[in-house]
Amino acid sequence: MGVSTTTHPGGVAEIVVDAPPVNALTVRGWFDLAEAVLAAGRDPGVGAVVLRAEGRGFNAGVDIKEMQSTDGHAALVGANRGCYAAFAAVYDCEVPVVAAVHGFCLGGGVGLAGNADIVVAAQDAYFGLPEVDRGALGAATHLARLVPQHLMRAMVYTCRNVTADELHRHGSVLEVVPAERLRDAAMAVAESIAAKDRYVIRRAKESLNGIDPVDVKRSYRFEQGLTFELNLVGAGDEHRDAFVAKGAAR
Repeated sequence: MGVSTTTHPGGVAEIVVDAPPVNALTVRGWFDLAEAVLAAGRDPGVGAVVLRAEGRGFNAGVDIKEMQSTDGHAALVGANRGCYAAFAAVYDCEVPVVAAVHGFCLGGGVGLAGNADIVVAAQDAYFGLPEVDRGALGAATHLARLVPQHLMRAMVYTCRNVTADELHRHGSVLEVVPAERLRDAAMAVAESIAAKDRYVIRRAKESLNGIDPVDVKRSYRFEQGLTFELNLVGAGDEHRDAFVAKGAAR
């Protein structure tokens, strides 16, 4: 369990997140994921990365139970810094990152998928930001890379989800496949990239980041600043406590 990396002979590094029950990552988990992605990109034998998960869904965001059970603000600050590091690692990875998304892709999951170079999704995949209902903000920066501006705003305000098929129609999901074919489909895309000249493909990644119209790291940090404001006024704790209590009641 946790974060593991397997580098395949064809030059694809497969990074797998396995953090039951819902792949909601602890502070340590976010930093482990960041390091795994950056390490894969630094490996000269790697030409592409596949980022996927085991279990019920791709990623459910931060571990709110850890945050609420930790005295003081250490877990809150750690989760914010960990998410920032993991999202940035996907974006800054020296080779293209293919996100293979199944089931739920919520909160931090959107941050990962939105910063990936390519998204391949299972037919059961859905994407959303429940942050407003959790007394928080964040990852709208990355959602805006997946959906048009007005839909992004509607999703943030209402906390509604969108399906993989909807994103495929918008062009932000490359391919939608049955769940049992997801890994193979993502690996096939990554293998086609890894087969290219390694030096050229790394410069291609660098060039596309260089012409990006949005500084995703600065934009996300701005969102995080307003999340800290919500915590200062008590809204964050109130909504997170309600979430934990609802889960305990279930």
